[in-house]
Amino acid sequence: MSNVPRCQIVPLAGHQTSISIDDREILRWNFGNDYPRPFFFPVVAPSGALLTRMGHPGAPDHDHHQSIWFANHKVMGIDFWGNASGAVIRQLQWLAYDDGDDSCRIAVELGWFDGHDPAPLLKQKLICEVRPLTARHEFTLELQSRFVPVSESLEFEKTNFGFLAVRVAKSISAVFGSGVLTGSEGAQTEKNLFEQSARWIDYSGPTNREGNQIEGITYFDHPSNPGQPTGWHVRDDGWLCASPCMKTSITTRKQEPLALRYLLHIHSGAINSEQANNMYSEFSARSPMQVVKGTKPHTRWEIERRE
Repeated sequence: MSNVPRCQIVPLAGHQTSISIDDREILRWNFGNDYPRPFFFPVVAPSGALLTRMGHPGAPDHDHHQSIWFANHKVMGIDFWGNASGAVIRQLQWLAYDDGDDSCRIAVELGWFDGHDPAPLLKQKLICEVRPLTARHEFTLELQSRFVPVSESLEFEKTNFGFLAVRVAKSISAVFGSGVLTGSEGAQTEKNLFEQSARWIDYSGPTNREGNQIEGITYFDHPSNPGQPTGWHVRDDGWLCASPCMKTSITTRKQEPLALRYLLHIHSGAINSEQANNMYSEFSARSPMQVVKGTKPHTRWEIERRE
């Protein structure tokens, strides 16, 4: 029997890390300095189509939209959202790549730099877990972050822009394609969901020319995140983002870092609300992950669930 795991993390040249299930690449983590911040692209649908895109379909000034990425518009008055401020997010190091049959995990440390001081304002400890699901080629991407300031405290100001952003493929957009935005309480479209609270929001639409192949992304908030009930910044043009700073600023402290947890479900078919509600309940009850000292030979760090 082969000892090659089903779910694998494969570092590539060019500051990229490939994530595959059953020898099929489903995600790629890009962290080179060609872009102002790291991002996931491509994000592969069960059919093999692309579920996300780089940039806005009609607005050249939205090239900061990079598929799936972390950013924030107002960090102590500094714009980490757009591309013009000079502020950047850089991967400082990878900590762990854990392969497995049931899941695979990545842990990295990111630095948020204001563009002037060579030292970062804060460090983001990011842990990602990919789990294959029973449905063919469906998977979840769990993203867990801790934002640790270099100083004693740091303020994320009130804004709709941040932290985890998703730009879906053009065909899934309601404006540029024929996709549909759906919230956990049953509301649909930007008009009914913009700045409203939801446990999850889904963007689904066609991914083939015939228009009969529906796929999408369901984006889950976690009840432990601040700002509950979380408001959402969503657009019919193909954009969605849970916004914990929508109603008020958030202060992260060195001794009490801001922790955020999100889950993305990459699925075939239109949104199944019953399935999404069950997935939300399971995610809500799931223990957070942590990086611990390695127990295997030649392995410095490992990722485990807290008991």
